Amino acid sequence: MSNRSSNIMTLEDVHLVLSSRAGPVDILRGIDIEVAAGEAVGIVGPSGSGKTSLLMLVAGLERASAGRVHVVGKDFTNLGEDALARARGANIGIVFQSFHLVPTMTALENVALPLEFAGAEDPFSISAQALADVGLGHRTEHFPAQLSGGEQQRVAIARAIANEPRLLLADEPTGNLDQRSGEAVMDLLFALRGQRNMTLVLVTHDLDLAGRCERIVAMRDGKVVDDTRPLEAA
Repeated sequence: MSNRSSNIMTLEDVHLVLSSRAGPVDILRGIDIEVAAGEAVGIVGPSGSGKTSLLMLVAGLERASAGRVHVVGKDFTNLGEDALARARGANIGIVFQSFHLVPTMTALENVALPLEFAGAEDPFSISAQALADVGLGHRTEHFPAQLSGGEQQRVAIARAIANEPRLLLADEPTGNLDQRSGEAVMDLLFALRGQRNMTLVLVTHDLDLAGRCERIVAMRDGKVVDDTRPLEAA
């Protein structure tokens, strides 16, 4: 492995075992991945290959059963829950397939909520700017039910980028959108990644979408089976 200090994310021989009624299930089996700051990495593989579980480990929302998880300069393996939450809040943005917006809050309030929890100064001004950056400056007072699916995902993206994260994690961000809305959301994600110099790790079943990344990591049965750089070969 290379010097982990030059990477924004390093996983070393990572295993994840979860319990089930049938007994322990090996979800991840010896994952080794390094991601340098500024890279865009697509993670692909069939359903059940461990893609989302891998993302949850990197987000600090799941703990490895064995191995090392180093993210944004922190050893997530040994951090307590509060320290994980602080590291996540300061450095990581997450976009899920389901938008996870609070239905009784406006777009502005949804974006501001995690900033308020993190103790940010003037969270509503930051949130208004983030919504403007995703093209929703005119929809700040609308509730999720008043927004289209594509607009709701844009609110979720605004929430993910409002803290100016170094690392943006996206789990099937177009999974609940029609093709046109999905393409617009991905155009936005890649544009924001460039403007804000973020590292992007994108979980997707869409090989064309993954092909927009500089690098594609393929998973199967909880293991990395391929790691290529398609744009270099193009």
